[in-house]
Amino acid sequence: MSASTHSPVLKHHFEDLGQQHACERLGMWMFLATEILFFGGLFGAYTVYRLWYPHEFEFASSHLNRVFATVNTMFLITSSLTMTLAIRSAKLGDKGALVRNLLITAALATAFMVVKGFEYAEDFHEHLVPGPGFSADIGKEASDKGLDPGKVQLFLCFYYVMTGIHGIHIIIGIGCILWLVWEAWRGAIPPENYSTVEVVSLYWHLVDAIWLFLMPLLYLAGAGYGAHH
Repeated sequence: MSASTHSPVLKHHFEDLGQQHACERLGMWMFLATEILFFGGLFGAYTVYRLWYPHEFEFASSHLNRVFATVNTMFLITSSLTMTLAIRSAKLGDKGALVRNLLITAALATAFMVVKGFEYAEDFHEHLVPGPGFSADIGKEASDKGLDPGKVQLFLCFYYVMTGIHGIHIIIGIGCILWLVWEAWRGAIPPENYSTVEVVSLYWHLVDAIWLFLMPLLYLAGAGYGAHH
């Protein structure tokens, strides 16, 4: 019987750590597949309506704050780097670096949510919301341009649903990362069990990748609107 069989991190229903790690990764990949299907449906629906009402979607997109979105993109890209460094630290058994990289990742994710909160506050202040609270000025501006204000609000529905669901995933990710910090701090993530960090990183990288699709779909759709209208 191998030494790995006696490892305290080996669950009783696995023969060895290699099998356990493979099952952990497979389970996460299966979960991520369902997430891809879920967001894929949202992206597909958005694309259809974007093709049906291109001018309304471009007009609505031009009112979003691309500075906030760009800052948040940098936060998430950097967090992917620190999460990858956390895996390396776990493999090397460097507890201090592991905790540090995980905390930086969680801090960047928290910064993302703070910026998103400021962005939502600005949107609500400008009445850039679908429904009864929708800005009469923006509606009139759309009508003056021959656009349907209802379709402009449809874009905003996609905007809030897609960024809101993504934000929920960010919050879940922060919770998972902080759990890893606790586990690492108490010495529960030895080098032979680095896959615990790797599995969480797979989820985190998907959350980051989803944002890299949301950014151009929502914020850049109307980047050149003013120049063409």
